[in-house]
Amino acid sequence: MPRGSEAPVAFTRLLELAEQAGGRQCSRFTPFLTPPEAALAQAAAKRARVSLALYGGYEGAERRVVCFYPEGAEPEPFPVTTLEIAWHLQSAPEHRDLLGAVMGLGVQRARVGDIVFAQGKAYLFVESALAGMISQNLLEAGRARLSVTALNAPTALAEPEGEPRRCTVRSPRLDAVVAEGFGLSRGAAAERILAGEVKLRHVPTLRPDARVEAGDAISVRGCGRLRIDSFGQATRKERIPVRYTRYGATRGRTS
Repeated sequence: MPRGSEAPVAFTRLLELAEQAGGRQCSRFTPFLTPPEAALAQAAAKRARVSLALYGGYEGAERRVVCFYPEGAEPEPFPVTTLEIAWHLQSAPEHRDLLGAVMGLGVQRARVGDIVFAQGKAYLFVESALAGMISQNLLEAGRARLSVTALNAPTALAEPEGEPRRCTVRSPRLDAVVAEGFGLSRGAAAERILAGEVKLRHVPTLRPDARVEAGDAISVRGCGRLRIDSFGQATRKERIPVRYTRYGATRGRTS
């Protein structure tokens, strides 16, 4: 497994939880799932003939907890707590600083959801069982001293704003798009892909030649993420125009 990667939740485990929900007539919850894992959970619910609900703490969350529950019943409350993180404006942390600090407490990645930056603060969504421990021990990230508060109710968060950009590539290969989209050399982009630091469509991808299509999401560890809006027709110089939206490493929701 590439350095820094996380093991995906297996379909067999999701199916087991779904079948338990049906057999025991109760709600069963998953960890925070990536979008591809959530698609597997939907397939598991269909096979087990149970209902499914998803929640990540706010509208539009990328990582979400799935609740399997019996058909005709209501899902139990999700065990998800919102942590509000504040700091002095002069020492704002980046997403990688916060996530690294949380992981440094011994917390598994699947037990925390998105980190969203908004209005000079950050919001971290975690399993409720961990909220107290993280609140008490998450004291700093990078050079920033932190103040963490568990909120009693979910906060309303707007969809993160991105910056529309344009570039051209010789081909819609992943390494070419990563290089242009994140300001890297083609070689550096390929190295980061092979190191497992790049996700295509929310999944770590080790192939520099993987094809990128319109609508795809691409993220690079520590650099943020982007969404491909469209590819144009090749120019006379055999360059393909690309329109994309770039989200910085310190803003918006990030996985």
